[in-house]
Amino acid sequence: MSEKNFILASASPQRRALLAQIGFLPKNICPADIDESEKKGEKPLAYVKRMALEKALAVSSLHPQQVVLAADTVVAVGAKILHKAKSDDEQLQVMRLISGKAHRVITAVCVISAEGKISLRVNSTRILMKNLSEAEIKDYVASHEWVGCCGYKIEGKLAAYVKKLIGSYSGVVGLPLYETKNLLSGVGIK
Repeated sequence: MSEKNFILASASPQRRALLAQIGFLPKNICPADIDESEKKGEKPLAYVKRMALEKALAVSSLHPQQVVLAADTVVAVGAKILHKAKSDDEQLQVMRLISGKAHRVITAVCVISAEGKISLRVNSTRILMKNLSEAEIKDYVASHEWVGCCGYKIEGKLAAYVKKLIGSYSGVVGLPLYETKNLLSGVGIK
């Protein structure tokens, strides 16, 4: 598979695999090194859009006149943003919070063209999780599949606990492919 002339502003192996799935391997990978702290009172949608834009701008400033693709994904329960857990105890709290509840996985995708034009799209997917037993929660946390992810990894063991998904599966994994392909095509990456 040949590489396409754009830079992926992410170290995520899931995003790279999703791009490969549709034949869009990036020419270069340059993870954005930015402060990902949320602002006081910032809602999930505003946060994820800001993060995708800031990541794209950071990498674009290092690689001017190059097409840059950046994305950010959050799990939101109501207005609460779930960040990457740093310990098993934090992940236990996350799993208890989403057990038996509907929540959203929101991914923002930002592309900056070689000329500096910014395009941003957002995909929001609603997920209903089954009521998880304490044993199921502990088993999932012990698997450590969630490490490095915000919330969980749907493409692993947790898939068996998803009762309903309304939206984009690839968006939940970390890169909504429909929106991504359209954004890249819009700046001449075919």
